[in-house]
Amino acid sequence: MTLAPNLIVFDCDGTLADSQHPIMQAMRLTFQGAGLPMPERPEILRTVGLSIPEALTMLAPDLYPDARNELARSYREKYVNLRRQPDWEEPMFEGAASLLFSLAAKNNVLLGLATGKSRRGVDRFIEQNGLRGLFVTLQTADNAPSKPHPAMLLQAMEETGAIPETTVMIGDTSYDMIMATCANVPGIGVSWGYHTAADLKRSGAKSVAGSFPALGAILAGREPVQRYGAVA
Repeated sequence: MTLAPNLIVFDCDGTLADSQHPIMQAMRLTFQGAGLPMPERPEILRTVGLSIPEALTMLAPDLYPDARNELARSYREKYVNLRRQPDWEEPMFEGAASLLFSLAAKNNVLLGLATGKSRRGVDRFIEQNGLRGLFVTLQTADNAPSKPHPAMLLQAMEETGAIPETTVMIGDTSYDMIMATCANVPGIGVSWGYHTAADLKRSGAKSVAGSFPALGAILAGREPVQRYGAVA
């Protein structure tokens, strides 16, 4: 099977953006402020890609819902405060911008984002990295249920007139791949993010790219897409 999609939807954190440091810092401040033990780093990074309430449900499962909602509010506040610092940095991975601009230059390709970030966070990411105008559809935690629910992809296709057969989801987590499977869209994993290649394959990834050039080759149909079964 080869791939030449018309709508290419990217995850953000861990796929385009190397955001682990601000996420870890905001989590540390949040849990410390609440007097709660800090989860281990691997636990936190495995929740990247989920919306904040769902991530905190995994990280603090014993809290009552009201306490967890307050924790989510605190995390958002801490993250926003960190963004205001002069040394704030949420860099893109090397090669990400180059691939995005090359794809956007194609007449038959539309780009989208589907992310657990808020719309405000997405807008800031786009502005800081000079990506304004590249994405024709933006799906965020503000307008859709958390991954792996398929709503983000379904809404992206509805907004652009795309169909599952000509759409692809690019992401670094199992949540991205399961979301793609639930929307009947091929999912392509990337190995530089927060879940392993094995996790991605078990979750339904059709292929896993090890670099942005390799991802570009898959999207251009120059590299066959390997089929892997989804997790039941």
